[in-house]
Amino acid sequence: MTPNIIILPEIRHAVSNDLANQYRILPKLMLQDTLELYVDHSNNDENNKEELELFLGKKIIFHPIDTIEIERALSIYYRKERSLNPKKSLNVDKGDFLENIFDEAKSLKCSDIHFEVYEDSSRIRFRIDGQLIERYKIERDNYLELVNKVKIKAKLNITEKRLPQDGRITNEAFDIRVSILPTLFGEKIVMRLLGQDASNIDLSTLGLQEEELEKYLEAVKKPNGIILISGPTGSGKTTTLYATLRLLNDSRRNIVTVEDPIEYTLKGINQVQLKEDIGLTFSSALKSFLRQDPDVIMLGEIRDSETALMAIRSSLTGHLVLSTIHTNSAIGTISRLIDMGVPSYLIAETLNLSVAQRLIRKLCNHCKKETVCNPKDFPLNFKFPHPIFSYYKPVGCNECFHTGYKGRTAIYEVLTIDSVTIEAIKNNTITKLYSDSENYKSLSEKAFEILVAGETSLEEIYPILINI
Repeated sequence: MTPNIIILPEIRHAVSNDLANQYRILPKLMLQDTLELYVDHSNNDENNKEELELFLGKKIIFHPIDTIEIERALSIYYRKERSLNPKKSLNVDKGDFLENIFDEAKSLKCSDIHFEVYEDSSRIRFRIDGQLIERYKIERDNYLELVNKVKIKAKLNITEKRLPQDGRITNEAFDIRVSILPTLFGEKIVMRLLGQDASNIDLSTLGLQEEELEKYLEAVKKPNGIILISGPTGSGKTTTLYATLRLLNDSRRNIVTVEDPIEYTLKGINQVQLKEDIGLTFSSALKSFLRQDPDVIMLGEIRDSETALMAIRSSLTGHLVLSTIHTNSAIGTISRLIDMGVPSYLIAETLNLSVAQRLIRKLCNHCKKETVCNPKDFPLNFKFPHPIFSYYKPVGCNECFHTGYKGRTAIYEVLTIDSVTIEAIKNNTITKLYSDSENYKSLSEKAFEILVAGETSLEEIYPILINI
């Protein structure tokens, strides 16, 4: 949720994080000898004003505003858990502005940073828990300078403004993938923050239920075959793959991966960065891998028929292959492979496990509110597994950035391959087999379960209820 109060970056440093929260103030306007501050109307007294004049060395003018507005803006601009040094200037002209942006993004567990320019304004947004939240307004002249600083750090051509460019920035805590796109009013930048180390990723902490985890581990223990994880971009597929590689990584195995991009690094694993412009594609890398005596192969994604067929054949010849694929469900993965030209009998022989997953935002426990269930609010064709009378909806508070959500959890649809499933794949009756099975839970049913448990909202799982 965007705050009603907008604090420009050039005056934000005028008040430290501690002072802003202690006195419940926000900078409005800074002149040479005067500082105008928004203040919570309940803190509007002369004693506070005199103390702040001593701290800040300027004449203070208070502008009392509503408590709710103060709380919302404080949570956006002066979060207590931020690790930024409040003494550092956030003026765009200063060289440390970009580093402060990176530090702040890390402290807020941001996945992407967006720099966007329009006809008469520009802004910076952070993607937190899958949602974009506006953080800064930037003057157009300052924005152009900021773009050049990003290009220099990413070792890109600062004179090229007509074509897209891709680069990478190496930071102490993480790597940053940079994508620059020319738009109508200037260049838009999206920076993806990539974790450098995957040594702490554990399968048991990703959200798999106990029975699902047992099935997954059983499939991973097989010396050959293929494990496919499906879902849209941003659903956590790569994290699941890295957690699996971490489990398999030991001195007895030769593990090779080809990725686009390499999002984490794992010691002991041979990782290859995809470079399609010079012919290093998933399929060409896979051909080379087979001459490298691998035990485990990880392909970042199966995108085309050639890669799909090679992955299946690699699993036939004694290799364990892990990869991702874009489908809506674990069952849909089989149909997708058949559409790519992979014979159904080969799928039946090689597929160890098919998993579909989604990331769901969790409601903030400090402010979520119970509401009466209205069946008309659900998708038209949704079939209720059982009746419910209420669920929770988001509200928003300081604890959750005024979004109503705090953190995310994953839900999984796991299709194990047994003798019955193998016959259904060969006969192309897999969908019919599991459509009414009591032993199989779809993503839609899993999403409904966490709604009933009060962990998420209807609006968060609505797309899953429609698509599955």
